[in-house]
Amino acid sequence: MSKTETNSLAGISLLATLGDKEREELERACSWRHYGPHEQILDRQSESQDVCFVVEGRVRVVNYSLTGREITLDDVVEGSHFGELAAIDGEPRSASVMALSKSLIAFLPRKAFIQLLERHPDVTLTLLRRLAWIIRTSTDRIMDLSTLGANNRVHAELLRQARLVADEETGEAVLSPIPVHGDIASRVSTTRETVARVMNDLARQGIVERRKDSLVITDLLQLEDMVEQVRGD
Repeated sequence: MSKTETNSLAGISLLATLGDKEREELERACSWRHYGPHEQILDRQSESQDVCFVVEGRVRVVNYSLTGREITLDDVVEGSHFGELAAIDGEPRSASVMALSKSLIAFLPRKAFIQLLERHPDVTLTLLRRLAWIIRTSTDRIMDLSTLGANNRVHAELLRQARLVADEETGEAVLSPIPVHGDIASRVSTTRETVARVMNDLARQGIVERRKDSLVITDLLQLEDMVEQVRGD
């Protein structure tokens, strides 16, 4: 695909410290592809080793159980990236990735990515911080899956999402669009029915409230207490 005005890496957070000339060199090294909603971008165990930048849209990183059940690992938003593990160690992909909305993805070859890390320590440090965050988040998730019941895992996932958008003054968190029950179930390894039941219980307790196109956590402190009590924090 030829480079157009939209084919720019200017909004990619990992590359924020690069100058225009350096970024443009990377743009020329990339291949660019548009994806429609639910279209697969990467397949687990594939041999590709490019790093992928989400220039437009939003994508989901998933794995599948032996029975074919989808397990959501993370959503990657516009301006972020994925696929760095295969580029770093040369091993096959560890997860599949699909587009959640219309997306434009820039694929940077492994060789160019390694050269970028070698030449720009600031980019390498940013990448290391992201990997450290992934490890910490994964550790917390493993602990929740190992020690919490299904209802409590739903509480913990809601709390995780709420903390990303919480308003410190009001003590509320507005999740928009409303989280899909199936997506939450996929994240915490339970069923849609369990998620629906937990949501209804929280609504009856006044902890969550549905407003138009958003789900409002009206009492974030109470939700935190519920999670901390079962975690033993």
